[in-house]
Amino acid sequence: MSTTAARDSDSETPSDVPPRRGRRGRGGAGRGGGGRSRGGGGGLPLLPLLIVALALVIAGIGALIVSSSYDTPRKAAVLGGNLAINDGAANPLDLNANNSPTLVRNPIEQGNLVTVNRIDSPAYSCSLNVSFDGGGRWAQTPIPAPAGEEPKCFAPDAAFSSDGTLYVSYVTLKGRANAPNAVWLSTSTDGGKTLGTPVETPLGEHAFQVRLTADPQTAKRLYLTYLKADELGLYTFSNTGNPIMAVRSDDGGANWTTPTRVSAASRQRVVAPTPAIGKNPSELNVLYLDLGDDVLDYGGGHRGRGGPPYDGDWQLVLARSTDRGATWKESVVDSAVIPTERFIVFTPPFPSLAVDRDDGTLYAAFQDGRDGDADVRLWALADGASAWSKPVRVNDTPVGDDTAQYLPKLSVAPNGRLDVLYYDRRADRTNVLNEVSLQASYDEGRTFLPRVKLSDRAFSSRIGFGVERDLADLGSRLGLLSTDTRAYAVWTDTRNGSTKTAKQDLARGLVAFNDPPRLSSAAEAALRIGGVVLIVLGLGTALLALTKRRAAARNAT
Repeated sequence: MSTTAARDSDSETPSDVPPRRGRRGRGGAGRGGGGRSRGGGGGLPLLPLLIVALALVIAGIGALIVSSSYDTPRKAAVLGGNLAINDGAANPLDLNANNSPTLVRNPIEQGNLVTVNRIDSPAYSCSLNVSFDGGGRWAQTPIPAPAGEEPKCFAPDAAFSSDGTLYVSYVTLKGRANAPNAVWLSTSTDGGKTLGTPVETPLGEHAFQVRLTADPQTAKRLYLTYLKADELGLYTFSNTGNPIMAVRSDDGGANWTTPTRVSAASRQRVVAPTPAIGKNPSELNVLYLDLGDDVLDYGGGHRGRGGPPYDGDWQLVLARSTDRGATWKESVVDSAVIPTERFIVFTPPFPSLAVDRDDGTLYAAFQDGRDGDADVRLWALADGASAWSKPVRVNDTPVGDDTAQYLPKLSVAPNGRLDVLYYDRRADRTNVLNEVSLQASYDEGRTFLPRVKLSDRAFSSRIGFGVERDLADLGSRLGLLSTDTRAYAVWTDTRNGSTKTAKQDLARGLVAFNDPPRLSSAAEAALRIGGVVLIVLGLGTALLALTKRRAAARNAT
């Protein structure tokens, strides 16, 4: 009943009803009391309006609480201590310099992990280790020597095919110069317990920096990428123009396509090809370094000795094939990468490349000295985009702190989390002792969680092959695998070595992630905006009810 109708009713005096008694009995407090209790707000009764207002405010507060209840910080923590992978790590008589690990997982049996690595000294060699319990225990598997070749295996790589077959590639060296003579492929159908008779690939001699990758969707489809060199000199390629090449096999290495040139002919000093299959199975990406005019490293101008890095720029380049390696197009990831170290051109530091198989984003990482010291930089290329993002500085150290963070390795978990593993000297102001750090991003590399220190002990970066020339080599890459809840890392560790022994071992670390359920950005924004709107509506409704009550009270008097 409206307020007007209430006043009209109060003005009537039926002849057959005692006027005063009837109104008091019905109203309980005379005319004013009856008007207030029944008309209250001046349009709608007061009590229902206040209930509606309260409900709106409560609903709004609830929406705000829900929107913020999913803001629990993500966390990462190390699980357990470091574990040596190679058998000889604790043996003081084992002086092998193990480095440059590749870490792969069997897609059929998730606990089956395999590492392969090169050995630089006392003699060139290579090693393969296998685990069937997710990396808790490791056993070494002999790598068979091809008939007729010198028993000098070097620069191995490994990949699991989608059917669980393990493929291992490696180079055999020849002569006193230890020049690459041939590239071989061996397979295992028992997770790496045994390797079959090696088969020669068509790469021929002088194939450097060979990398192997397997199509994650098509069993037996393999790719080999490599640098095809001409003449060799001491610490140098005698000529420029040595191209990066690629070959493909669709039958597990029995037959191969004709090699195709990956790098453009105009790029005269290219090194370190890193392959990755794209979201589309017909897409192969190869990331590499163009050293430009750097004759210090490419031409061996340093004569194998340490010292200041090349003072020019390098380019980081991606070559992409969308027809399984038949033709190539390139994009420049960054045209002004600042070198931070010298290296031997035969065994350069490799940039890292990873693919998000859900959305097709490509990630590239390498070290860069544009801020005065070595920092880890990350670039991203969204699926369908034509230009790479600006570099993101990954390491959370003060800018220009004169410590090095370098040799990054990328891995993308199935849930899209991006992990970055790297060597880290932040704890040593002399910039010598390494730690190993990992940082993770949940927003496609725009921001990163604080670093997690995986190494439980610092170790020297000055131990390894070439230490006597002040150019100790810790290897060309690190190993990293990522799942939705874990990151498994492998690195070269020198804690058991010295400058006299040059001993290097492989160590592993494990990181666990806490990733609470989260709302999408759109849902969170909708809840927060909706919550504020509901609270404002509720307060407005309450104010309207009180205003009409005052008006009704004034009219009643």
